[in-house]
Amino acid sequence: MCSETTVQKSNAPAPGVTSCRGRQQRGRPVLTVGRRRLAARTLLAAVALAALPGLAPAQTQTQTQTQTQTQTQTPQEAPALARPAVGTLQRLEGLPWRHVAPRPVDVWLPAGYDPVAHPHRRYNVLYMHDGQMLFDARTTWNRQAWQVDVAVQRLIDEGRIPDTLVVAVWNNGAQRHSEYFPQKFLPFVAEPLRQQFVDRALQGQPRADAYLRFLVEELKPLIDSRYPTRPGREHTFIMGSSMGGLISIYAMNEYPQVFGGAAGLSTHWVGSGQPNAALPLAAFNYLREHLADPATHRLYMDHGTTELDAIYAPYQRFVDEIVRDRGYTAANSASRVFEGTGHNERAWAQRLEVPLLFLMGRP
Repeated sequence: MCSETTVQKSNAPAPGVTSCRGRQQRGRPVLTVGRRRLAARTLLAAVALAALPGLAPAQTQTQTQTQTQTQTQTPQEAPALARPAVGTLQRLEGLPWRHVAPRPVDVWLPAGYDPVAHPHRRYNVLYMHDGQMLFDARTTWNRQAWQVDVAVQRLIDEGRIPDTLVVAVWNNGAQRHSEYFPQKFLPFVAEPLRQQFVDRALQGQPRADAYLRFLVEELKPLIDSRYPTRPGREHTFIMGSSMGGLISIYAMNEYPQVFGGAAGLSTHWVGSGQPNAALPLAAFNYLREHLADPATHRLYMDHGTTELDAIYAPYQRFVDEIVRDRGYTAANSASRVFEGTGHNERAWAQRLEVPLLFLMGRP
């Protein structure tokens, strides 16, 4: 059951490509939203959550840790290449990225992709994080996958979205949290909590801005030069879940000239392994100042109601208020709740068509 809250080149692989066909401010932080003014203490009371003990994951393997890290799988553990149920998967290999450590990047091409036979056909591009979890459950650590190939191909075949490529960027395992936690949230976290979070959760160094530079300055130009894409903002989108949802929304706000829409499924506004006030409040302050222009962007967010998603509702409701105050309406923003669903790839696969249609759906 779902409820909605409206907030107002050659076919052969190129060199280096493997192909597989398949199957803050000082003192107490304050947030002002329209006429509503909330201090950190007020927000904490409102959401009735513990304050700060959970800023970094504990060393033991708890259920919460497992849920927040469901997408983590290091590149060293990767199989040669996943086998999608439909379309073709190509891997970009041996490329010396400047801004991030090496990791696989897989590019999914829909059935019938043939630039020689269709020289004038151009494609939207959807960039997705946690790329090792997107296509083939046989190759993932938890035997679950988003089945992105199936959902995108079905919508293309039905004429509901334009021809689309999917760029699946693998996470970097141990540095996933550091790369996916939005770096410009940090100035809104008071000391000494800020440094504690950086040291314990981000391994001493935030890497999100470098990760976005990799996407925008290195990967996107390569994709646009190697594949017949539509490179403009209105045809370029970004999507992820959990921490991947955070970095997707952050990417659109940091690079509004590049990404025309973002989707965050089960967006992890808490920012750490446990409920807290400091990190969500930092996110709220950042969003209040940096949300992309609603006249030119589309924003999709959602969450379930079980597992880790069970704690997201109060945070998401506050984000919805900020988005509405920025001028977003039901025409360009959506916040949805999927009752009875949890924090896992099966749940995201079951509703993937919803954000795909919201970002790219034809009228």
